[in-house]
Amino acid sequence: MSLRIGTSGWNYPSGKGKWNGLFYPATRSKRAGTAGFDELRFYAEHFNTVEVNSTFYGQPRADVTRGWVERTPSDFEFSLKLYQKFTHPKMFRDAALKRAPGSEGPLLDLLARVTQADIDEFRSGIEPLAESGRLGALLAQFPASFKDTPASREYLAQLLHVFDDYPIAVELRHKSWSDAIADTLEVLNAFAAAWVQIDEPKFQFSIRQNYLPNVKTFYYMRLHGRNAKQWWRHDATEDRYNYLYSGKELQEFADIAGAAKALVRKSYLYTNNHFAAKSVVNAVMLKAQLGEPIEGEYPPELHAAGHSQSRHTLPVVRRAESRRDVHAIGPRRMERPRHGCPDAGHPQ
Repeated sequence: MSLRIGTSGWNYPSGKGKWNGLFYPATRSKRAGTAGFDELRFYAEHFNTVEVNSTFYGQPRADVTRGWVERTPSDFEFSLKLYQKFTHPKMFRDAALKRAPGSEGPLLDLLARVTQADIDEFRSGIEPLAESGRLGALLAQFPASFKDTPASREYLAQLLHVFDDYPIAVELRHKSWSDAIADTLEVLNAFAAAWVQIDEPKFQFSIRQNYLPNVKTFYYMRLHGRNAKQWWRHDATEDRYNYLYSGKELQEFADIAGAAKALVRKSYLYTNNHFAAKSVVNAVMLKAQLGEPIEGEYPPELHAAGHSQSRHTLPVVRRAESRRDVHAIGPRRMERPRHGCPDAGHPQ
């Protein structure tokens, strides 16, 4: 059974928690010899999968995803978040209002509804990944405000139907879904959708999970960190993910992933505590705990930044030295019939 470990996103060039100067060179210049540095190529020398965040903020484009295929090893997989219009219509409306202030009203509400054109655009954008066997899974990440109601369950079923020819994982955050676990599993299992197992700060309304796989095809886990203090109140969104798991904390998830590996065909484990490349450090620690090979070189800056937890697992190699390739198993291509778009009951 295949196990893939990576991070959520690979490009964090700005903010207090940027990766430049830690995992990547601090600057891009001819003088420093980093003018042509390719972050994705470098990332793919260390991990065999990545979870793409950019497709949440904008529809994927075929020319971009084709470039991803060309810049990574043939056995590298991409899991992609669904476009925010599919799961966060309120966020979509808010973004539209910023671009066109004063546009509130029925027309904006209509534009926030998912259409067949939206579905076709997403499918077209990920086609280079699907046809090359490089698509891991699609991630439908719903907000904590998306509660279990008849309308929500209907919308979820419709969304899973239109994408049921791809492996799809669903992240639910409100406790109402785990309170009605039998009904939730009925919807997910009907479409062979993996229930995303998450670790994050727990609040009164937070979902409760047992970390067990619900389908035999694949398992999907996301570690967001445990920065409860800054989860809802922070100066910048990135502050929420400023958390480094200890080896002891990670061991629980390594044990779970190891057990799940024996129950499913493929497992994906992504670290989303991306502030200051802490997700990179924790992903490597997980690989070490699970006996997975530690590939590539890791800049000493990661140690200098205070990531003492990783000192026994990260091989410190200078950037100019040789790098090793990544080896893993790629997925088979899946044929995709055309499906209609979901309608009423869209999440808020």
